[in-house]
Amino acid sequence: MPTKPGGALRGARTGAVGAVVALALLATAACGVGEPAAPPTVTAAPDVAVPKAAPPDPVLPKPKPEPKPVVWPLNGRPTGTKKVPARPAVAVKIENSTQARPHTGLQQADIVWEQVVEGGISRYVAVYHSELPGAVGPIRSVRPMDPAIVAPMRGILAYSGGQPPFVRAAGAANVQSVTMDGGDPGFRRSGNRAAPHNVYGSVKTFAKQAGELRASPPPAQFSYAAKAGQGSAARNDRRGRVADVRLSPAQRTVWRWKTSTKRYARYDGSTPSVSSGRQLHAKNVLLLSVKVANTRYRDPSGAPVPETQMVGSGTGVLLTRGRALAVDWSKKSARKKLALTTRGGNPVSLDPGNLWIELVPRGSGSWRVS
Repeated sequence: MPTKPGGALRGARTGAVGAVVALALLATAACGVGEPAAPPTVTAAPDVAVPKAAPPDPVLPKPKPEPKPVVWPLNGRPTGTKKVPARPAVAVKIENSTQARPHTGLQQADIVWEQVVEGGISRYVAVYHSELPGAVGPIRSVRPMDPAIVAPMRGILAYSGGQPPFVRAAGAANVQSVTMDGGDPGFRRSGNRAAPHNVYGSVKTFAKQAGELRASPPPAQFSYAAKAGQGSAARNDRRGRVADVRLSPAQRTVWRWKTSTKRYARYDGSTPSVSSGRQLHAKNVLLLSVKVANTRYRDPSGAPVPETQMVGSGTGVLLTRGRALAVDWSKKSARKKLALTTRGGNPVSLDPGNLWIELVPRGSGSWRVS
């Protein structure tokens, strides 16, 4: 039978397509061995919590240290002000004979020095700075040891008068003198006392006469603890409730610790020492063994004028809060302050408060502490 036109062509095409399909199947069989290709394996990560970074610690401002209180340089007590008032220390020479008692204004002094003068009686150098009373006395004349006591404070020394060599010595030690004999303001005579035991003065008025270079606070003369009970003697274990001091045959000074007031009360012998109607007292009492020698000068009665030799060194006892501490003292020159150390050479501090210093003649004077 004759072939239809185009039949041969269709047959050829069909054969070609079949051959192509067959080749494709062979290739597939060769690759997968007749099995479908497996899908890729995906491994899931375990469910582990990732820790978050901790926030940084907050930066806190450093606490400011509490400011130390401003203290009076001559007693270590807080002033209650932002700075020490700009006024000088005023030392006043005060008598202590029986005719001079009772005193006025002594209880307001920051530091009082008791010294032996002619005849064995004692006199005071009372130093004022934290308080400036309007009346103190009786005021008497200068003595040769006074400049060395006052000079380190760079202030004023008020007195009634004195022998010219002693007055000149005050100037040589850079001490400003304010005197009644020189006509300086602030002195008066009382009608209640016989002369010469009747001179009184105003510390406020004396302070106003300070020269330009002296109208400023004095440097501290001793070291003070921050609080009561922290001074060197207060922390010592030696008993010191009574100090019986023999300055001379004419003057016996006794200090007795009073637990009720936490102060030492002062007595002239067995008689309470009184000033402005109150018994005198002290937070600190310092006993110093000092050399005393007669000068070539004499007082109006003809008695030789003794001089306590402040420049030098020696031993002593500090009493605070019913306790006692043995100390050494030294003073290099008239203008240098007196230095205190323990017998082991460590610095000594006092309790805040007023101080009385007993200058006990070495050899002729004595003390007993119990």
